[in-house]
Amino acid sequence: MCHCATPVYTSACAFCLSTRTPVCVRGSPRPWGRAAPHCSWGGARSPFLVPGSPFLFPVPHSWFPVPRFPAPIQPPSRDHLALGDGESMARKEPLLSALKGAVLRLREGGGPCTDASPHLVSLCQLLESILRKGLRQPAWGFRRRDYWHWLEQLPAGTGPSPLSGSIRRAAGCERARTARGRGRCFLRSALQGKALPAAVGQLAQSPRLLEFYDPGSSILGCEDLREPFLSLLLVLTEMDFSLDLQNCSFLDESWLLPVCTTYETVPCRALGMVLRYVDGRVFVTEVLPESQAEMDEVVLAGDILDEINGCSLSCASPGQAGAVLQRLKGQPLTLRLLRWRWHHGRVFEPLLPYLEALKEKEPQFQLQHSPRHRGEGEPRLLQGGRLLYNLRFLGQTSVGTYGGKEVLEEAIPAVLQRNLAAREVLFDVKEAEVLVQEKASSKLLCCHPYPSISCVGRCTWSPRIFAFCVVSSPESPDGSTFDCLVFAASSEQECEEIIGRIGKGRGYGFSYHQSHRGIPGILFRSATCRI
Repeated sequence: MCHCATPVYTSACAFCLSTRTPVCVRGSPRPWGRAAPHCSWGGARSPFLVPGSPFLFPVPHSWFPVPRFPAPIQPPSRDHLALGDGESMARKEPLLSALKGAVLRLREGGGPCTDASPHLVSLCQLLESILRKGLRQPAWGFRRRDYWHWLEQLPAGTGPSPLSGSIRRAAGCERARTARGRGRCFLRSALQGKALPAAVGQLAQSPRLLEFYDPGSSILGCEDLREPFLSLLLVLTEMDFSLDLQNCSFLDESWLLPVCTTYETVPCRALGMVLRYVDGRVFVTEVLPESQAEMDEVVLAGDILDEINGCSLSCASPGQAGAVLQRLKGQPLTLRLLRWRWHHGRVFEPLLPYLEALKEKEPQFQLQHSPRHRGEGEPRLLQGGRLLYNLRFLGQTSVGTYGGKEVLEEAIPAVLQRNLAAREVLFDVKEAEVLVQEKASSKLLCCHPYPSISCVGRCTWSPRIFAFCVVSSPESPDGSTFDCLVFAASSEQECEEIIGRIGKGRGYGFSYHQSHRGIPGILFRSATCRI
């Protein structure tokens, strides 16, 4: 080993007589094993230059240690996940090593990565830690810098791109109110749109934005660390992400995201939900018995009402949800719910502080684990041994002289847009006909033999609503005209059961069809009528 203070290679042609160890010849550093001009490795005694002496001194060959030649240099790895043999700084950075492991685990999972993937949260947390590492904070002022502050300053470019789209989506997200939430919204959108390498590339080309980072303590501010990070981001672009980008209401608080459900319901006077506001969140504390919400069997006590017909209720003020529902009274509603129950039946962890506050305000509040089925504990009505269905009659409309299956996709929305008051009815599917009675008075409202029913079907966008077309005026001189009657069942299973029983009434052959034009989604069974 060289005892010289300067870190240079030991020359093979210098040897210390007192210590019998090789030393450096200053000013002539040579790789180990490379002989000087006066060296000869063939003889038993070879002349060596003694440091500090101008003479050559013959040194026995046995004094000199066997030279250790360096191992041959291996070619660089072609693996995209390798950080490079020469990039010692990258290998010493724990965040890059952890990110490499997360990318490998995600890639081994196979298939598109969804919100339910067990490795998604850890991947996003590592990306966020890298983007935050070494951020310079302003000396004055109360605004703390986050990576979103330089992301929103990236140039928009000449045309639309995945990067610009991700930035616009995050900047316009109403549910994310902080820089942390918008940054996380961007990361999820950029993963799905494969835009993260472009963002880091533009940062590297902008000296003004690079000033956000300290070169000595950051990854993005150091070129030796930024390059392997960019290589890992390129690997992520080879994977498919299928994320619910609308699920961003809790990104201000956590990377954990709740389970989301869309609840669609028909026009009605009241949904039957009791709401309570807790720190800007709209909680459902009770689903009233015999209400529309209970019949639909979707909403549970403890769920959060996050959106009504596209209107966000994130950070809602007291009474805001009621005002929105009042404004939309009589219209079909689409509600976005955040479930209190997370994956595997556990309570969604970021919700625990809200539930504790809710319990203090309403000590009798209890989380609802399953819907209360309508009529649970009570026998269904029977008439003559036949099962009667408790339905809601939403109205009817004339469809003209054609009663085929195609008219349902326009007839059902036409009835719903009238905002008529629904009537509680008893629906009786008999052997030869269909009877509809008023529930309160048992008054017969209509009777339709099976040969007069031309088609029957249900909505795909609201699977509890079904309709059928019947002949209304068979003696008309211009030909038969048809009416479409629309009903709402208590569940999708009940709706399918009714349609199946009507189809078996006279042995008609039925077929499914799903519309792809207009208001999408009429799923129906059709039969050729015989009159």
